[in-house]
Amino acid sequence: MVRRTAAVHRDGRLRRIRDLELRTAPGRILGGLVHAREPRAHHLPDTEGGQAGQAGAREQNPPGDIPDNLAFVKYTHRPGHYSFTHPQGWAQTGSGARVRFTDKLNGVTADSLTTNCAPTVVSARTSDVPRLRQTVPAFQLRTIEAASVPAGRGVHIVFRRNSDRDPVTGKVYRDEVEEYDVWSGGRPVRMDHYGPVGADNVDAYRTMSQSLAFR
Repeated sequence: MVRRTAAVHRDGRLRRIRDLELRTAPGRILGGLVHAREPRAHHLPDTEGGQAGQAGAREQNPPGDIPDNLAFVKYTHRPGHYSFTHPQGWAQTGSGARVRFTDKLNGVTADSLTTNCAPTVVSARTSDVPRLRQTVPAFQLRTIEAASVPAGRGVHIVFRRNSDRDPVTGKVYRDEVEEYDVWSGGRPVRMDHYGPVGADNVDAYRTMSQSLAFR
């Protein structure tokens, strides 16, 4: 810190003017208080169990928002005995009782399962979480809760994973997946919605999950 002092005479009175210059590195001196430079925050890795590999990049401005004005169309899967609506124009793939619709970084999958028991929070923790840890790249569990949709009751599992590598850019995104395991009349269906972490797709996911129906 450097102080410069000057004396100025005006109207017969002495006024003292002090000009204080402050040096602010590595700390700041202000009003007699020293403010230390704040340390940078340290973030924990975004991964928990799962297949080997580090978590993929999280987008600062997620490009995966599904437009609110997008039209939805009904799809019926006769072999799987279920139906639901999905965004119009999404590409369809799949075989057997499983189907997938995708567009850029977003997607929805549905699959008719073979099990004799209705899914519960307990069964999700004891069966589904170990399954996901073994098969999902950089799996990270977020929440498990009981769920109820018009098609039936079940569980809602939210987790994060690494996406498939982009065939053009080679980039791997960090996905957030909302999985619904729904049971009705002795038949279970699993529906997964996914997109980049941070994307605002709540309304689209709700539209698809609420439209699920058993045939």
